[in-house]
Amino acid sequence: MLFPGFLPVLRVDWEARNCIPAGTIQQAVLSGGENSLSLKYTRGELTTVEFLQELGRQCFEIANVRVPVDSLLSDLIRKEMIKQLPIMAEAVQCIRAEGLKTALLMDNFCLLNRKSFLPLDQKHFDVMVESYREGMGKADPRIYKLCLERLDVQPQESIFLDNSSQNLKAAAQLGIKTVKVDDPEAAFKELEACLGFPLQGFVPYTRAVRPSMEIPKDKLQKYLENVLGDHTTGPLVLRQFGHGHSTRTYAVRFGDHLLVLKKEPPDSPHPSGPAVRREYRLLKALAEAGVPVPTVLALCEDRSTLGTPFYLMEHRAGRIYSDVSLPALQPCQRRAIYAAMSQVLSKIHSVDLRAAKLEELGEHGNYIQQQVETWTKQYRATETHVIPAMERLIKWLPLHFPESQKTTVVHGDFRMDNLVFHPDRPEVLAVLGWKLATLGDPISDLANNCMAYFLPPHFSALRGLRKCDLGHLGVPTAEEYSQMYCGHMGVERPENWNFYMAFASFRLAAALQGLYKHPVAGEERSTAALFCTELTQRCSNLSGWLLCPANRRKGQREHTQGIPQQLLLLDACLLLSVLSEVAVWSLFYRGGTEQSSELCPTGGAPRPSN
Repeated sequence: MLFPGFLPVLRVDWEARNCIPAGTIQQAVLSGGENSLSLKYTRGELTTVEFLQELGRQCFEIANVRVPVDSLLSDLIRKEMIKQLPIMAEAVQCIRAEGLKTALLMDNFCLLNRKSFLPLDQKHFDVMVESYREGMGKADPRIYKLCLERLDVQPQESIFLDNSSQNLKAAAQLGIKTVKVDDPEAAFKELEACLGFPLQGFVPYTRAVRPSMEIPKDKLQKYLENVLGDHTTGPLVLRQFGHGHSTRTYAVRFGDHLLVLKKEPPDSPHPSGPAVRREYRLLKALAEAGVPVPTVLALCEDRSTLGTPFYLMEHRAGRIYSDVSLPALQPCQRRAIYAAMSQVLSKIHSVDLRAAKLEELGEHGNYIQQQVETWTKQYRATETHVIPAMERLIKWLPLHFPESQKTTVVHGDFRMDNLVFHPDRPEVLAVLGWKLATLGDPISDLANNCMAYFLPPHFSALRGLRKCDLGHLGVPTAEEYSQMYCGHMGVERPENWNFYMAFASFRLAAALQGLYKHPVAGEERSTAALFCTELTQRCSNLSGWLLCPANRRKGQREHTQGIPQQLLLLDACLLLSVLSEVAVWSLFYRGGTEQSSELCPTGGAPRPSN
């Protein structure tokens, strides 16, 4: 309850504006003891319309004045609440961004058709409880117990806000902390003190800046004034995107500007800021080449400003789809989204390197070889036990490198949730997540993009489409999608496509092993390790079947060469499934959540930030 109830508004403002004697409303509402209008209304015995009609009748009896009840609902209650809704919605979004649950406990705000007239978006709340549906008023402790049960939280973990002392007392009886809402701003300050984070300045996909990652706002404001002009005024509000470590990304609201700031962390392996500088220059070149990317504004390599180099870019608002099955869309819309995604990938791979002055972005040729070598070293550095399927891939991949590789800009982490789409049409407004971009084999980008087809839907780090009915969904198959891309590029689908998919599986599996290796304290690590062992055994059983003499060739490469590529790809995907499950457990026990986009970059493989 983050907006004031309408009775205080009626007693003060409305009485004065309508020349009704002071105190008339209060007397009409509260008189009658247990049968008062107030109690009958909160118990659900009266609808809002019935309440207003009876209020008008009693006011006439008390003060001999006619109350304009016809306009009361829209002119007072609804308008007064709508004024508070933006404040309320922003506060709730800030709370939910921290991973906390929210519930809305409402009085009998329904019309004669039993539909609520409150203009609230239910997605802001985990639970909504309406007194008239439950047959309990807000002064009844049972209704708070019901809320706790539906939220699945304990009283001592909860905070209840209301403007009624009687309601607050009922909630406090259960051990719930209470905050009285007379003035929303004052209540917010008290709530912020309880929660330890601000309730204003919300930006989608952000959370409050973590204490260990704060930046000096005074220095940043001075820098912004120089970049944006001295005429820019207003409070500086900072929020943080995602859970990244390799870079730190912030939403910056200053005056009428909403910007994104990306900076190196203090312990960056590139203290002089080449990663930030490289990304800034890449985005600038891509924008000039017609690739939809956020517009970069300024690069600061002066460490005295914020401690490490950083750059500013415009915030690009739009829709980011974290679920590749696109559940909120219709089948025809889903196919259009996939078509737009394939088109923008082809646009990236069609950038003229010389014209864009990106020839020095990376080495030409041998991209796959370098990637396999790099990820093999990373896997060995984070290896916790022998996984036979992984060993097979490490041996097989170098023996089947492509004979020739085209060199283009490659994104390195091209996925649907690294794209910002137009809210109303299938158009990509911005491609995000450029941290791994370099020069390389474009088919590796396509294969990485197609990994979603082999991942399970419940994999939180990257929701997949495995076992989904693609025809029913209207989502193109992996083959259809890759053909979309090849059509845009004017090329044939490569004959060694399975190699690229095996490589993409290997790379993601190695990255997930690194995620699993991250320290998890005590019992949690033991539990996750047991789960890993069970799943790895399943993968090893398949590997053992593939390695039997009937399914391999003798000779120097007997452990890998004779395995059909289709079976090897299956082996890689099962390995990926194993490590995916492990990563989910690791994230769960660390209390982490994975979100994506430039607006919500994440750190560490496989979810690198921009």
